[in-house]
Amino acid sequence: MTDIELLELASKARENSYSPYSHFSVGAALLAKSGKVYPGVNVENASFGATNCAERTAFFSAVAADEREFSAIAIVGNTAPCFPCGVCRQVMAEFCDADFKIVVEDKEKKAKALTLGELLPHTFDL
Repeated sequence: MTDIELLELASKARENSYSPYSHFSVGAALLAKSGKVYPGVNVENASFGATNCAERTAFFSAVAADEREFSAIAIVGNTAPCFPCGVCRQVMAEFCDADFKIVVEDKEKKAKALTLGELLPHTFDL
């Protein structure tokens, strides 16, 4: 699957975002090594601490479906580029190695890919 195709799936997922408080809608598309893609959206809550990011929604859905190996994730938000927060980066580090690909769109809606190692060079590990 190309980065552009993955970004298109993230953009489509974003339509289902539940973001009535921030109006910052985010969609994600997580590509498992099996070839299956898991969509994710941010789901806000009046108690902001209970809010879940699109990236974690995608990962948690994939793990619930017994997936444990991942190749890439695309993230699309209201702003470009929309990088994952620190908590999402750490969740990615739980399941992925440093070369896991994270794809976002730049201001011209062109794909920009980085690795997890570039975004989170020093992961927390036990």
